[in-house]
Amino acid sequence: MKTALIILAAGKGTRMQSDLPKVLHQIAGAPLLIHALASGRDITPERTVIVTGHGGEAVTAAAQDHDPDIETVEQSEQLGTGHAAAQAAPLLRDFDGKVAVLFGDTPHIQPETLARVMENDADLTVLGFHADPSTRYGRLIAAGDDLQAIVEWKDASEDQRAVTLCNSGVMAARAEVMFSLLDAVDDDNAAGEFYLTQIAAIARDRGMTAKVVECEEAETLGVNSRADLAAAEAAFQARKRAEMLELGVTLQAPDTVILAYDTVIGRDVTIEPNVVFGPGVTVETGATLRAFSHLEGCHVARGAVVGPYARLRPGAELAEDTKIGNFVEVKNAQIAEGAKVNHLSYVGDATIGARSNIGAGTITCNYDGVMKHHTTVGEGAFIGSNTMLVAPVTVGDEAMTASGSVITSDVPEGALAVARARQETKPGLARKLMARLRAIKASRKD
Repeated sequence: MKTALIILAAGKGTRMQSDLPKVLHQIAGAPLLIHALASGRDITPERTVIVTGHGGEAVTAAAQDHDPDIETVEQSEQLGTGHAAAQAAPLLRDFDGKVAVLFGDTPHIQPETLARVMENDADLTVLGFHADPSTRYGRLIAAGDDLQAIVEWKDASEDQRAVTLCNSGVMAARAEVMFSLLDAVDDDNAAGEFYLTQIAAIARDRGMTAKVVECEEAETLGVNSRADLAAAEAAFQARKRAEMLELGVTLQAPDTVILAYDTVIGRDVTIEPNVVFGPGVTVETGATLRAFSHLEGCHVARGAVVGPYARLRPGAELAEDTKIGNFVEVKNAQIAEGAKVNHLSYVGDATIGARSNIGAGTITCNYDGVMKHHTTVGEGAFIGSNTMLVAPVTVGDEAMTASGSVITSDVPEGALAVARARQETKPGLARKLMARLRAIKASRKD
C-alpha cells in the first residue's frame, strides 16, 4: 500500500524562549523536524506534508533542503492538533493509500515502530505506551489492543487517569478515512480545541475498527523546553553509542564521544575520548580517531589515523593508511594513500599525493581575500617544515621544499625549491645590541 506522512510542525514553542521555530532546534546536528522525517524511513512515503505555522518559511526551507519533494501547508490559526492535521486535506484527501500523523517535536519514534503502525490492518491505528499513572498524558482506553477511546488528561475521570496506557499522538489510517474522521471533530472540550484524539471515538461510533500498537515510552518523548532538548540529545547519544558498540566500534570512553544523526562508522574503528562528530562523516573499518578530534562532512578510509586534536572539515577525503596528526586542520582536500600531515599544519583546497610528507607548520595559502585557489602536491613529495604554499601552486612528484620556504611558483618533479632569504651572521653583535638596550632602559628609570 502507498504511504504518506503528515508532520505537525506549527507550534511556536514558547517554553523554548527562542526566536527559532521549535522544530528547527537541533539534536545531533539536525533539526527536530529532520529526526521526525527520519521516523518514516522504513515506510518510504510517496508524499510528505508538513503543517507549518510560526516561522513557516524557515521550516519550509529546512524541510525542502532535506528533500525538495516535501510539501508544506500553513495552519494560520492554532486551533488544536485535529485542526492542524486537517490542513493537509486539500493535498492528501484523494491520496490512494495510508496516512500517518507524526509530530515535528517528537524526534525519537523509531522507523521500525512506525512501520508496525502502518502494517496494522485496523481502520485506525494509534501508537501507545505505558507510563506512570501520575503523568499527564492522554489515556488510551482499550481492551487488549482494541481501542475504545482516547481521553485527554484534562477531560479524564479519576478511573481513566489510573490507566497506564498512554497516547503518543501518532496514528494512521487510509487517507479517505483519516480526513472523513477529521471532518467530524469538534471543539467541545475543556480547552476548546479541535483534538486529533477525538477521531478514535468517532471511528468507534461509525463501527470502524481501532487498534493500539505499543512502543517504549522513550520513543514518544517530545521537546517543549531547553531541558527537554538536552534530554533528547542525551537520549539520542546513548542510543547511537550503544548501536556503535553493537556494530563492533571501540569507544574507549563512550560518554565523551558525541555523534551526529547520520554518522557512519565501520567495525574495528577505535575512537578515543572526547571525539566529536558533526554531520556527514563516514569512517571505514580499522581507522583510529584519537582524542579531542573534531570531524564534519568528511570521509576517513581504512587504516587511517586522525589526531589527537585534529580537525577534519567538510570535503576532507582521507585515503587508506593516511595520518593526520596533532593540531592539523584539513578542509576540502584529498589526502592520498599513505600520505602524512603530522603536526600543526593547515591543508585546505588541496590534493596531496600518495606517500607524501607534509612537514610541521605547513600552510596552504588558499584564499586571496576574494577567491579560493588549489594546491597540488605530487606523489612522494617532501614539504619542509613551516612551508607556505601560496595557491595556485603545484609541487611535482618526489619534489622537495626547504623548511621555511614561501613557495609561489610551481616546483617541477624531482626538484628542490628553496624560497627564503639568505642568512647573515654578525659576530658579537647580539651582545653589543643587548648592552645598548639595557643602558637605554636604565636611563629611562633615572
